[in-house]
Amino acid sequence: MSEDTWLVADCQNLLSVPASARRQAAVNLGARAADDGLKLRELVTSLLDATTAHWSATSVEGTATAVHARAETLLDAARVLLTAAVDGYTRQNRAELDRHDTERVAFINDLLTGRADPGGLAERAHRYGIRLSATHTVLIARAANLTPGITYRVDAALAARFGEGNTLTTLRDGDVVCISAGGLRGIAAELAHLLLTELGAGTWQIAVGRTQPGVHGLATSLEEARHTLDHAAKLGFTTPVLNAADLLVFPVLLRDRDAITDLVTTVLGPLTTARGGVEPYLETLSVLFDNQGNHTATARQLHLSVRAVTYRLDRIRDLTGYHPGEPTQRFTLQAAVLGARLLGWPS
Repeated sequence: MSEDTWLVADCQNLLSVPASARRQAAVNLGARAADDGLKLRELVTSLLDATTAHWSATSVEGTATAVHARAETLLDAARVLLTAAVDGYTRQNRAELDRHDTERVAFINDLLTGRADPGGLAERAHRYGIRLSATHTVLIARAANLTPGITYRVDAALAARFGEGNTLTTLRDGDVVCISAGGLRGIAAELAHLLLTELGAGTWQIAVGRTQPGVHGLATSLEEARHTLDHAAKLGFTTPVLNAADLLVFPVLLRDRDAITDLVTTVLGPLTTARGGVEPYLETLSVLFDNQGNHTATARQLHLSVRAVTYRLDRIRDLTGYHPGEPTQRFTLQAAVLGARLLGWPS
């Protein structure tokens, strides 16, 4: 029996079902139509056609009042059936979407952790158009007010822009995580545009991991993107889109924690004895390095005079023996300042 045949037949039979069971029968009919992939329009049309056919087959001669009463009873029954069938159709569709979303999230989690059975993972990846042997890039977007609804719209927009199978997006640990096919151009810019539309400016930040091959490469790219966002928060970087490849120096700095701690305390430790504490001097050095050593720009950003900035730098030299104006000492000072920001020193 074809889809249309069973739907027409079941819709016609609904009006013959006892009134007490009629609503549930209509709910079941709507759910079956959704399961079979029929359009809602087909369900509604079939129910209306069945109502018309029922009227033609059962109407009899009588007074206008009797005909009117009969028509009113049939319309009331049709209204109840139509409402129930649409409700069953909608609920079944929603349940199916929820099931797909749950499976999708579980797949992405297994994909990013790499802990699932390789054979099963490859079979599931095929459903989503993911080739595990190919290269992929992982992007993470972080904001305080990300929601499943925003994530769904971003996912749909990225899929429409770059094609199904080229992107896979989900909400994971409060962040939007997007798996992109390797070498896909413009993905970071498009994600930024979508977040700007959804959240406005200045409320989010994106990190892009390096493109890596295979399943293990996905986990590596994910960690790179996550660490990039973590480092950016500690360092006060506000750039909307950050590339892990541009911040590789920071994992290097933290790889030997004892060494970077020794560098920070040795180079910057004497500043803790300064009147007013170490913070004003650390801030001055940070802003100075951010402005490529420009004293005027540094003074403007700190709301100080250029003379006050010069005084602080001279005081740093007196206490530490290092001055950012000396080329041989600038790198050591900057590495120590970056290390202090990453470590949260001196607190």
